[in-house]
Amino acid sequence: MSLTEQIRHKARALGFTSVGFAPADPLKGAEFYARWVALGYAGQMHYLKHHLDKRADPRRMVPGAQTAICLGMDYYQPTPAAPDPLRGQIACYARGFDYHDIVKKRLAALWEFVLAAAGAHAKGRYFVDTAPILERELAQRAGLGWWGKNTCLIDKRRGSYFFLAEIITDLELDYDEPAPDHCGTCTRCLDACPTDAFPEPYVLDARRCISYLNIELKGPIPRDLRQGMGQWIFGCDICQEVCPWNRKAEPALEPAYNSRAGLDSPSLLDLIQLDRAAFNALFRRNPVKRPKRRGFLRNVAVALGNSGMQAAVPALIGALDDEEPLVRGHVAWALGQLGGDEAKEALKRRLEIEEDAEVRREVKDALAAL
Repeated sequence: MSLTEQIRHKARALGFTSVGFAPADPLKGAEFYARWVALGYAGQMHYLKHHLDKRADPRRMVPGAQTAICLGMDYYQPTPAAPDPLRGQIACYARGFDYHDIVKKRLAALWEFVLAAAGAHAKGRYFVDTAPILERELAQRAGLGWWGKNTCLIDKRRGSYFFLAEIITDLELDYDEPAPDHCGTCTRCLDACPTDAFPEPYVLDARRCISYLNIELKGPIPRDLRQGMGQWIFGCDICQEVCPWNRKAEPALEPAYNSRAGLDSPSLLDLIQLDRAAFNALFRRNPVKRPKRRGFLRNVAVALGNSGMQAAVPALIGALDDEEPLVRGHVAWALGQLGGDEAKEALKRRLEIEEDAEVRREVKDALAAL
């Protein structure tokens, strides 16, 4: 086998379900990306504005780079059908263990193999979602899929439920053919988004994306977008669920991505009562820790407000005393959505003692809604 095929074979043995090779040349998408950032579509993800020169040219990450070894690892897990209103939804990639840890270990093993096969003189670096690399364009060049209208990379053989990773190296390997676009005239993903996060096909306004709102946004969720979030408390799979190419998605073989106990349609009433220790224990080595407890309980409060269930009112009243203003404010909004005399009286009591200005505004607006 050629070195390229040896690497491909080893990558598959390590659990990577897609492997492709692309030239590490400057990327045409860098101009599009810079314009996307300039339009403000990155929201508060200020780190995306940095290192535009490195994003434009992989050789700035690895001097003398010749090849990008692009890799995909499937993570799909079936979503429980029709969860009841008092249960939350977590994107399927986040129901198991944190993919960063899993993929990085496999990448390290693959790079060790490359060094052994090619000689220690080879230079390279490997990355999992944390470096300034336009990984979707590299992966498209390497034949792993095309940039879909929902901005996910889509493989017509397995859909879009896969993580991306790459090794950039100075080794000159055999390149694969780029993947062509197969979205055609379909607009199901664009039509299904409840918060209208796509100003046009192939462009995402992250500021309106549910996944951005419940993960990356650190402060209050804009009120006009809260109802559109439904029961999603971490991430969102809507634009992938409706994609016809994901009909072929098979459950991931990697056991670390299997849904952990308590993360398939978890009880919102239980989650809103999590203290710091319980939150850390439930989400140990899990992506949900990213927005921290305050951000996550903010999301849970919004989902409870969207539930339409009076059964949620007692738990929300208890959360009105949470130590985090961010949580209290969204709990107040939720009580305003659900209504009832019990909710109204609790909001009045909170207003008498609340000192945080933003929370007071939320409480007053909730009372006005009632």
